[in-house]
Amino acid sequence: MAARQMLKAVLVDLSGTLHIEDTAIPGAQEALKRLREAPVVLRFVTNTTKECKKTLLDRLRKLEFDIKEEEIFTSLTAARNLLEQNNVRPMLLVDDSALQDFQGIATHSPNAVVIGLAPEHFNYETMNKAFRLALDGAPIIAIHKARYYKKKDGLALGPGPFVTGLEYATDTKATVVGKPEKTFFLEALRGTGCNPEEAIMIGDENTEQEMKVK
Repeated sequence: MAARQMLKAVLVDLSGTLHIEDTAIPGAQEALKRLREAPVVLRFVTNTTKECKKTLLDRLRKLEFDIKEEEIFTSLTAARNLLEQNNVRPMLLVDDSALQDFQGIATHSPNAVVIGLAPEHFNYETMNKAFRLALDGAPIIAIHKARYYKKKDGLALGPGPFVTGLEYATDTKATVVGKPEKTFFLEALRGTGCNPEEAIMIGDENTEQEMKVK
């Protein structure tokens, strides 16, 4: 029997696991306090694209979660890293509150399409602009492809259906950077000194749904 690896890191999903919008999951603060007592490194990972990391951190702190900014790794960060690596200028189909995480990224004359959760921008004119860019060869970068996510009043469409629509219309495949992509988790673990086999993931049923998409 192979030797059992010692657990050194825990990746914790945020939305649906610790909180839903501005409401904490019952017992989540106490569970996190107990987890802090364990000899493990914590990283908080999320596909949330509705807001920048600073706004997300402020939300979590108002809910009395003991979380440091450097412990959070978001799919917005993963998308920005890819844009910088590929040196492309994106059309950013993200919520306005998420734009802060892309400050300094050139967006004039876009030659790539980045699509996250952007309910205010999912209209025909904007989607058609993204469609034409992709037809001209611009890569489609999906921050994630979740089919839905939780709101306080029930489930809501995620960016996945809109990404899939662009893929179908342009006969191309998007590059997905968020959960459940392997590269997302490897980047989240970077700097922890831990190997993937020394880490576990804690999430909700939406995390399971994301894994099924993969």
